[in-house]
Amino acid sequence: MRAWVVDHPGPLKDQPLVAADLPEPEPGPGQVRIRVSACGVCRTDLHLAEGDLAPHRPRTVPGHEVVGAVDAVRPDTQRFAVGDRIGIPWLRGTDGRCRFCRSGRENLCPNATFTGWDDDGGYAEYAVAPEAFVYRLPAALDDVTAAPLLCAGIVGYRALLRSALPPGGRLGIYGFGASAHVVAQVAVAQGATVHVFTRSAAARELALELGAASAGPADAAPPEPLDSAVLFAPVGELVPVAMRALDSGGTLAVAGIHLSDIPRLVYADELFREKQLRSVTANTRADGEEFLRLAAALRVRPTVTPRELAEADRVLADLAADRIIGAAVLVPA
Repeated sequence: MRAWVVDHPGPLKDQPLVAADLPEPEPGPGQVRIRVSACGVCRTDLHLAEGDLAPHRPRTVPGHEVVGAVDAVRPDTQRFAVGDRIGIPWLRGTDGRCRFCRSGRENLCPNATFTGWDDDGGYAEYAVAPEAFVYRLPAALDDVTAAPLLCAGIVGYRALLRSALPPGGRLGIYGFGASAHVVAQVAVAQGATVHVFTRSAAARELALELGAASAGPADAAPPEPLDSAVLFAPVGELVPVAMRALDSGGTLAVAGIHLSDIPRLVYADELFREKQLRSVTANTRADGEEFLRLAAALRVRPTVTPRELAEADRVLADLAADRIIGAAVLVPA
């Protein structure tokens, strides 16, 4: 099958992502196989290719927003049958035994595994995954539209929850890529006032089209104090900016798996008056099920740019250069 692998993590100019001809994977115990119809391109894929995240295994196929139809099952699988349409997300497995798993916080499992990092993902024509960790997709969402929801949407939704946005509150969103533009739709639909901060003029236009009350440069001051904020841009320098923008008692959730160093925080300006700074780590399966139901009910629709699977290396370069508005989705020819 045609696929892409992270051959030697490093700068994109050194072409870390290379095309490969691999055997079609066979499902193992408890796994199903899908013929991939769409795979979203996530900034985490870029971090893996460039080495910001250390590889967990050599020549891994990236991609963890994978949509397709089941085409092979094992005798021990029970949830899905051949022909079912499912989505393979970022969270791929947990030990189910640790104190985090037992307390409903499986996203913090020390033995968690992840699609496209610990095992091969969806930059390929076929992919396998444990049936316990994949999702049945709402019929209202076509394959290309559904793909970005499997990480950008699910993890973004957890970030929104972690930001403790009150009903009808004022939300700041820093960075406006795949995850942020989905979260903005959810927040607006639920009655929040959303202010967006991003260096991309095109992204600011999209934010206003999606219902944001304002959209300005990444380091701009908001037009009003914020109850909550989510930082999607992997830029640590924006943490003090966002913390200063919070009203008393406000919360900033940092959504990325990778973040550049955070500068020194000034306690009186950026932490005092019970402001909170939180990180976000992956998601639980319950987060995913809840978000997919909510996305269908609220008619959340990512802005997507379909690209051929053969262009995966160029798509990552476009993502790094902020040439992707909304989300890019790879589609096998």
